[in-house]
Amino acid sequence: MTDRRSASLSLKQLAYLLAVRDTLNFTRAAEQCFVTQSSLSGGLAELERNLGLKLVERSRQHVAMTAVGEAVCARAEQILSASEDLLAFARAQAEPGTGSLRLGIIPTIAPYLLHDFLAGTAEHFPTLELFLHERQTDNLLAEVSGGELDAAVLALPMDTGSLEVTHLFDDPLRLLAAPGHPVAGLKAPLRLSAIDTSQVILLEPGHCLREHTLAACGVGAQASRRFEATNIDTLVQLAEAGCGLALLPAMAVASGVLEGTSLREVPLQAPPQRGIALVTRPSHPLRSFLERDIAALLAGGR
Repeated sequence: MTDRRSASLSLKQLAYLLAVRDTLNFTRAAEQCFVTQSSLSGGLAELERNLGLKLVERSRQHVAMTAVGEAVCARAEQILSASEDLLAFARAQAEPGTGSLRLGIIPTIAPYLLHDFLAGTAEHFPTLELFLHERQTDNLLAEVSGGELDAAVLALPMDTGSLEVTHLFDDPLRLLAAPGHPVAGLKAPLRLSAIDTSQVILLEPGHCLREHTLAACGVGAQASRRFEATNIDTLVQLAEAGCGLALLPAMAVASGVLEGTSLREVPLQAPPQRGIALVTRPSHPLRSFLERDIAALLAGGR
């Protein structure tokens, strides 16, 4: 039998609670929810009465979540995410490819994929409102799982947890060296494991390309400790200056990141590669649209 109190709960009250948790300030929480402070306070008080729980400790100078309040927030996030999925489901049933789509993408893919993807989306789904968010992999996985994003484009291998994964294409890694480097003039394909991996310049921690590079170099690989970059353009500049070797995604090389440089590609035996993939929640109402139509646009005929 359903508890009568559940009929009195509202999504708006749960949103108020999450805003208070995030800001720990009733004024800012009300502004975030576009309501007056009295409306937010009243809604929160009603939520506490319906649940029979004290969710927030508040005084004139202090706002803090109670332990049970934090636990309720975790459930509130799931409920609000499910409500977003319900709305998306209704839109998808009415007309797939309309409404909004919140898509995340990692920095080592976004600059080389978005141009063609955005053009294709505009052509095939002109009424689709697309929201793009560039983040590192861990943040994207958390936001897709938590319902803040509908899907994300990232590189494999990567632990994606319970998310559904659609493989788009493989992206080989290319080894680049400045003309004066000992390996720059090699004609025969080189084994990557034969290289002094301490010369390989990496992106800073948090970028999955860093982990893919270390994995490609072999167990126990040591990377350069003198130089780290935040993006691929900086990797290119460091390698051009003779600071070390760069292992770059083929999609970046194809996009022209080496134009104006003297870097040379070193042929490799069995070049390593990363898999480009789309991830989404198994329960997402737009899952079939994402895995069929959006995935096809991202793959771009590859």
